[in-house]
Amino acid sequence: MTQLTDIKSLTLPELQSYITGCGFPKFRAAQIHDWLSKGAADFDEMKNLPAAMRAQLKTSCYISVATIEKKQVSRYDKTVKYLFSFRDGECVEAVVMHYHHGESVCISTQVGCKMGCTFCATGKSGFSRSLTASEMLAQIEAAGRDLNVRISNVVLMGMGEPLDNFDNVVRFIELAGDEKGLCIGARHITLSTCGIVPKIYELAQRRLQINLAVSLHAPNDAIRSKTMPIAKAYPMEQLLKACRDYFDATGRRVTFEYSLIHNVNDSDACADELGRKLRGMNCHVNLIPVNAVEGTGYQKSNVQRQQSFANILAGYGVTATVRRTLGSDIDASCGQLRRKHIKEEKDKGGI
Repeated sequence: MTQLTDIKSLTLPELQSYITGCGFPKFRAAQIHDWLSKGAADFDEMKNLPAAMRAQLKTSCYISVATIEKKQVSRYDKTVKYLFSFRDGECVEAVVMHYHHGESVCISTQVGCKMGCTFCATGKSGFSRSLTASEMLAQIEAAGRDLNVRISNVVLMGMGEPLDNFDNVVRFIELAGDEKGLCIGARHITLSTCGIVPKIYELAQRRLQINLAVSLHAPNDAIRSKTMPIAKAYPMEQLLKACRDYFDATGRRVTFEYSLIHNVNDSDACADELGRKLRGMNCHVNLIPVNAVEGTGYQKSNVQRQQSFANILAGYGVTATVRRTLGSDIDASCGQLRRKHIKEEKDKGGI
């Protein structure tokens, strides 16, 4: 069976090379690129292409489309959560959040996840595959089209580990910045990783101006390894050194994500230890009251504990903020909607 070309994952120069290789004039590539940038989902929409060319493209290429399977809207803050499906039937989640500076979307980079963090719902459904660059773009396009808004900021913090899908994610960043496409510059894209140290160095070499967020969630390896298996492969000392080197290479401040879990990692002693390790580092700590995930037994820290943690970090000169909770009534934490969908399909005999 002939493998179809993922035409939406091609840059314009690559598309030009492909189109001329098929025997068509080079200018046709710009026309196709324009249609794809407008969100065309089918080659038949490209009316300024000859019918014979459209027919040939349909037999050799495909256009990635994210189809809305489910949509939830928060009653409290209008946060919108989507369950999208792709051409092979796999599903991922994305969340659109409304801020004063514009619309932000948190998208997925993989179907499921291999990392196995105990506080995250995504990995509990297993790992299926990585997403292509075009499937990442398709999530943004589908959400923007459905809500009739322009998405201005992207967070790669949905399902999956972005650095485990390195090449496709880097290509996505390049394509997202296309002035004729989404026109979302690197400084408006945040990549969140659990800390794959070699890939952080590889990312640093690219000198991309993205925002790097590293999931820390503990002040030491003993606690971190209980919630994040990746800690056994890359100890905190290695990880923090990689983050310092990343800043030296890119000039971009690193954000550390820290989920506050009651009686696990939220004590004053934990805050003191973390403050000592981050002191003098050009970074910011994003404190996140942990989401309730079925089967974990984890509870979020109370408001007083959250503020105490932040105050202790401030004493070490480390800036920290408590993330505002959005979409709490719509299972907005990653993986929960997909898990429910899989269970429903199994109950119906569909999987």
